[in-house]
Amino acid sequence: MPRPLALPAGYTQRPLTPDDAAGVTAVMAAQELHDVGRVVIEEADIVGDWQRPSYDVAASSVGVLAGDELVGYAEVTGGDRGDAAVHPAHRGRGIGTALARWMQERAREGGATRVGMPVPVGSDGDRLLEALGYEVRWHSWELTLPEGATVPDRPLPEGYAVRAARPEETRAVWTVVEDAFLEWSDRERRSFADWDSGVTRRPGFEPWNLRVVVDPAGEVVAAAQVLLAGEGTEGYVDKLATRADLRGRGLAQALLVDAFRAAREHGAVRSQLSTDSRTGALGLYERVGMVVTSTWVNRVIDV
Repeated sequence: MPRPLALPAGYTQRPLTPDDAAGVTAVMAAQELHDVGRVVIEEADIVGDWQRPSYDVAASSVGVLAGDELVGYAEVTGGDRGDAAVHPAHRGRGIGTALARWMQERAREGGATRVGMPVPVGSDGDRLLEALGYEVRWHSWELTLPEGATVPDRPLPEGYAVRAARPEETRAVWTVVEDAFLEWSDRERRSFADWDSGVTRRPGFEPWNLRVVVDPAGEVVAAAQVLLAGEGTEGYVDKLATRADLRGRGLAQALLVDAFRAAREHGAVRSQLSTDSRTGALGLYERVGMVVTSTWVNRVIDV
């Protein structure tokens, strides 16, 4: 395991356990509020990620505590993907530097040749990672469909339909989503069990959360996950994907309209999603009326 963190007096460290999901959520929420002015993370996001069969929380994470309070954490969640956060009240003491170096050591021990994480542009984390030699590998954006805005319906080709996914279609959704994301992601295919940990096994999942477009034969050809956040007032569209041979026919926009509508029907007053420069989809979302609310960079370093 990586060497002990170089922490200031009064702080301790330990591996995390699944019971720390609430504490990590609180640290990340405080960081998001400070850095971008709003909270996106939910405890269900952490639980869904940590319950993957392939993931060992204790072996892949470290927490920093001030007394009994968790004030910082880092993890390497697979391949070259890492994440870390420090509560804003405890910044400027070297904790972030220690966590960034811990991520590098843990990634190297796991066989990775590099490790990276997303940070808001211009944030304390962005400046710290830049100073430590982390380079930008891609940009990403969070977008919002403002309250009261609507997206014009996009008619589907004849014989196609958009609706909630049926339980027996979950594996077909996994195939469509993974095929699409692997076109531009530099990673291995996720197992169905790992992927489903954050979908139908995510805490609070309801059948309407998984939306699909089916072709005239009833085959799933596009899919998206719709979540409720912000105490149910915000919809979040995730994992939007269309089969490669059927792009350019309006399936993604029709699915997006359906996702926004489903979120509104369940109490959301606005909808959000994120995209990055690897997908080339930013223009699509801006054309349907979404506006960028924050810009992020994924910074990476060789280990």
